Amino acid sequence: MDIKAILMGVIFALIWSSAFTSARIIVADASPLASLALRFFISGLIGVAIARMMGQTWNLTRDQWRATLVFGLCQNAIYLGLNFVAMQTIQASLASIIASTMPLMVAAAGWIVFRDRLPFVGVIGLLMGIAGVIIIMWARIEAGVDLRGLALCIVAAASLTVATLSMRGASSGGNLMMVVGLQMFVGAGVLAVASALTETVRVNPTPELAMAFTYTVLAPGLLATYIWFTLVQRIGAVKAATFHFLNPFFGVAIAALLLGEQLGPHDILGVVVIGLGILAVQLSRAAKT
Repeated sequence: MDIKAILMGVIFALIWSSAFTSARIIVADASPLASLALRFFISGLIGVAIARMMGQTWNLTRDQWRATLVFGLCQNAIYLGLNFVAMQTIQASLASIIASTMPLMVAAAGWIVFRDRLPFVGVIGLLMGIAGVIIIMWARIEAGVDLRGLALCIVAAASLTVATLSMRGASSGGNLMMVVGLQMFVGAGVLAVASALTETVRVNPTPELAMAFTYTVLAPGLLATYIWFTLVQRIGAVKAATFHFLNPFFGVAIAALLLGEQLGPHDILGVVVIGLGILAVQLSRAAKT
């Protein structure tokens, strides 16, 4: 893994983790599903326009079309949609911690469902990740966390796992930015329907809402997605996923810095254990590969 790949991975993890804080700011002043649908629609327009300027076409491979549809549905619509709804009642730091367990879920799915061999270090890492989650959940439940919001975040993380498993083949065949743009439209369409059926649209125009929405469209929406696809193309999905071990640390740090969210000793211990567990799992899978 070269220096460029390392920088790309760290930048991706930082931007990806910051999305929870910006989402928390957005849902305080706007309807979660409607604002997310608009975000994806704008991101999709920008992404497709950039792709066309780069000379890319709509001629995607079969794997790319499949990944576009599954990624757009599972990550953009279900994962982010549920997280936006959940963050009306739970902290951004907790949502980021739950979402960061995705590499552990991917490893567990490969081990249990697909019978992939997981090295001993990977098994230890998986158990560490589970232990870290239990430490955090136990403390948060005792503190009176909203259980509905917590459940939505867990389901969202499972959906993100499915989206990640669909990534295979998405980065080959060229037209990478076109894939990024088109999967935004998939999320926008599904969320627009969900918003129309389930919520009354509200908007409280504030400078914070405008800045958070603009940042979310450009950074987590377009830049982070493009970096991720490019990183997978450069070093492979297994090695790229190693950088997810940074997400628990970045997620809670950004939420504490910008939102003033307080972290207890159990949260800090759990974040460290989860981060080390993710690192162990991913390093064992990378070594195996």
